[in-house]
Amino acid sequence: MARQNMASKNIRLILADIDRTLLPWGLDAVPPRTRAAMHHAMEADIRVGPATGRGFDWLSPLFSGDSACFRTCVATNGNQVFLDGRKIREANFSGDALARVAEVAAGFPHAGVIAFDGATPSLVCGRIEDLRATFPSYAAACRTRADGSALGLPDFAATKANVFLARESADGTLAPAGEKDSRAMVDALNQQVDGLDFDYPQPGFTNVMRAGWNKATGILALARELGIGVDEVVVFGDAGNDLSMFEAIPNSVAVANATPEAAAAARWHIGPSSKEAVADAIEALAAGEWPFFE
Repeated sequence: MARQNMASKNIRLILADIDRTLLPWGLDAVPPRTRAAMHHAMEADIRVGPATGRGFDWLSPLFSGDSACFRTCVATNGNQVFLDGRKIREANFSGDALARVAEVAAGFPHAGVIAFDGATPSLVCGRIEDLRATFPSYAAACRTRADGSALGLPDFAATKANVFLARESADGTLAPAGEKDSRAMVDALNQQVDGLDFDYPQPGFTNVMRAGWNKATGILALARELGIGVDEVVVFGDAGNDLSMFEAIPNSVAVANATPEAAAAARWHIGPSSKEAVADAIEALAAGEWPFFE
């Protein structure tokens, strides 16, 4: 579809999921061309940044140290919100808050819980081998006891927490649990744990959020701080933890590699993350064009 002039639109804020949206699968950092597009949006007086399940302290290496690209962001699925480097809100998880999460996770073979002290994950329960199968980068940085076992409930206020679930094949190989089992665990957590919410971002993994907090509420908090309406925001995503922002923001955009439910929930659609389609869209928005198709 030919690009349209967006004179009737006044986009003031652009937020995008990171993994498999800004960050193509297999890369360790957001590509330079995507970061350049983000800077062009900033030069056009549009705030731009990530809306991600990643913790704020993990963002710098993902953007190759380019802090301008995440000074405004929604991190940890809405548990952390920053505007121009200023913290708008942050939720923390105590050991007591995660105790019931650990109990429910223990009912699923190969499940476990991690809690983050700043940028450093700690193994609350479960096995490091199962975490390595579901999220290798977190496993590589994870604190455990000397023998590799779990540390137990944290004695610090965690800035981020996740529940993981692996599966073992007949030959003993570990891999992330499939969608059906992962969703069953998410459903059990939502039904049995009070005061917290859980979502399904990818197989074998779930995010832990303060009840009622998610990407959507984080974005709405930013919009209030900026004094703008939801029609002045564009969001990009690909998976289950993007559904809340797709429902709240009219100009929601799914990449071509999005899950079926995310694609169905989005108002607009673009090419795949692997082709840096979000970079192209941000460049167009910065140039005053409307690049989306239905």
